[in-house]
Amino acid sequence: MNRPPANETNELGLPIGFPVTGWSGAVRPDPVTLHGIYCRCEPLDIARHAEPLFDAFIKDRENRIWVYLPYGPFDSTASLCSWMERACFTGDPFFYAIIDQNTDTPCGIASYLRIKPEEGSIEVGHINYSPELQNTIAATEAMYLMMENVFQAGFRRYEWKCNALNEKSCRAAERLGFSFEGIFRQSTVVKGRNRDTAWYSMLDWEWPAVRQAFLQWLETENFSPDGMQKQSLAALIDRSANTGNITGSRTT
Repeated sequence: MNRPPANETNELGLPIGFPVTGWSGAVRPDPVTLHGIYCRCEPLDIARHAEPLFDAFIKDRENRIWVYLPYGPFDSTASLCSWMERACFTGDPFFYAIIDQNTDTPCGIASYLRIKPEEGSIEVGHINYSPELQNTIAATEAMYLMMENVFQAGFRRYEWKCNALNEKSCRAAERLGFSFEGIFRQSTVVKGRNRDTAWYSMLDWEWPAVRQAFLQWLETENFSPDGMQKQSLAALIDRSANTGNITGSRTT
């Protein structure tokens, strides 16, 4: 995997970091649809997305998908719409509806948030996958599309934060190539309970190798006719980090 330039020292012998030549900030992501093979990410639209999203979310009969989120579950399309109107159209966070290409149906949401083009950092969050989307190729591709969009826009740092007790989210971050940075203890209160927040990140110089792993994982040849993977994404990322020999031909 690539490495950042070495830190430099000043005339006092103190380390001052490596130079970022020509840095003028990243470009705020445009509100455009991100197209993949298995899914697409459309800017959230209440009229088009709210009702099918509600129908997809309520297939989780136990409401597991809402446990670690600071809102929900919602008992009607109207209540979901009300939340969307309050929370989803401020520009930050910026929400996508994730559309299954096979069924042309919304089946999940995700967003960019804490968007700081001037600093080159941005976070992915509010990820909520319905049972239909969970553990699918499309679920992984949606995260790839959002990552690709961020780094093409010039961001230097892509963040993933989650409740430290949310083991599925922590495992997902690691599988997708994010690096664990630590836990912010008692960082907030969610639904009347303490939340320790686990921090993960991916940096621009790490992305090329991770991207190549995604490209190879998403190749149709990596899946059997019943959709089972032949090589895991985590294994491909590890191999890419160690050898840099992964190649992929897929374009989106």
